[in-house]
Amino acid sequence: MKKHLYINGQWVEGHSYTELSSPYTGEKIAEIAAANEEQVENAIEAAEKASKEMAELASHKRAAILEKAAAKLEERKEEAAQLIAREAAKPIKTARAEVARTIATYKFSAEEAKRIHGETLPLDAQEGGEGRTAYTVREPLGVVGAITPFNFPMNLVAHKVGPAIASGNAVVLKPAGQTPLSSLFLANLFEEAGLPKGALNIVTGSGALVGEKLVTDDRVKKISFTGSPEVGIGIRNKAGLKKVTLELGSNAAVIIDKNVDIDKIISRAVSGAFAFQGQVCISLQRIYVVDEVYEEFVEKFVQETKKLTVGDALDDQTDVSALISPKDVKRALSWIEEAKQNGAEVACGGEAEGNILYPTVLLHAGNELKVSCQEVFAPIVHINKVTSIDEAIDEVNNSKYGLQAGIYTENIHTAFAATKKIHVGGVMINDIPTFRVDHMPYGGVKESGVGREGVKYAIEEMTEQKLIVFNHNY
Repeated sequence: MKKHLYINGQWVEGHSYTELSSPYTGEKIAEIAAANEEQVENAIEAAEKASKEMAELASHKRAAILEKAAAKLEERKEEAAQLIAREAAKPIKTARAEVARTIATYKFSAEEAKRIHGETLPLDAQEGGEGRTAYTVREPLGVVGAITPFNFPMNLVAHKVGPAIASGNAVVLKPAGQTPLSSLFLANLFEEAGLPKGALNIVTGSGALVGEKLVTDDRVKKISFTGSPEVGIGIRNKAGLKKVTLELGSNAAVIIDKNVDIDKIISRAVSGAFAFQGQVCISLQRIYVVDEVYEEFVEKFVQETKKLTVGDALDDQTDVSALISPKDVKRALSWIEEAKQNGAEVACGGEAEGNILYPTVLLHAGNELKVSCQEVFAPIVHINKVTSIDEAIDEVNNSKYGLQAGIYTENIHTAFAATKKIHVGGVMINDIPTFRVDHMPYGGVKESGVGREGVKYAIEEMTEQKLIVFNHNY
């Protein structure tokens, strides 16, 4: 089954095709088009032309298109979930949750399309400003280049495409090489929803070719990228003065204080660590537990981890399936081995079967080890003992990343202190750092990126503020 490029409302044959295989079975799923430079050029040209129509399209019409796309996805939600499970090896129950979130993201985008507003300014607050009326408006940038990862192939696309359409922009989307089918599926939905031709273009192929062109072409006014810090930093260095939103790496942590009801939080913490094999930007990777409850927490966390079902992503019972590629399995195993060689204890897991890495719990892993200081992006979590909350906060902050963090505590003073002292984009009180709903501001500090997603906040990043002043004294 060949999957073509989607340019200017037409399905276009690729310059060449590459085979797409299931991460779990290794079987061929489809042949995916690879664009050449001319086809990328055509996609940008189509988007630039459509951006003028999109900018003039009334907000209620943009909202209606997004609502229709969400409704059509709702009608085909099981088909969409099966697609994600096959191409990404995301357990089907988790894939279904992603589709539900995607529908919500497009609905939020529809709502926010009707709420884009400016403000009036009292210019007479300063001498010389008398007799003037001033207000601001927000205008679309034009063409948005969206580059998305494999781990949420439908919802992270929605977080770029939804706000872009809501704010009157056109999009050139480059989906991840392993998970293009979800994006191509959405093209049909938007076409049926009445999106103008050229407003959404989907170009698969080489990141070095497609991504480079989007980043460096002056007609693309905004880059929204989710992926590795290395690539993200490269994008920022090449993007010049165009706007960029970068959602990059993380090694998210949670702190467990004394007097917390351990039984109440264990299943939540295990889910945060191992959902979708840990291939989540805010997957729980580091756990710091005060010494009074450390032993109890470790014992119950390991017991709960061993209950997880490992297997086929299409099986309703599966909690953990295959990592996205064999090289990721090899990398994760090498990081576990490094940890063992440096004194860490494997409480469970630590082994692989095919592309499946069994859920792994490490104890006493130093913060200089890759399983701690790098983004593991695999079903690996480490649990360390601390003597105080201040020590735990220092350990959380001892990272080049800062996306989200969590703390469980019964002490309101401890909670407020943590919100001030932990240096991340979002602090979750009495929850894991993996918590996200799709209308909240989402983004990090340090090497976790710049800018914020979450529909309202993404729209702000995809529009330009313009000031208008009327002089009544003329």
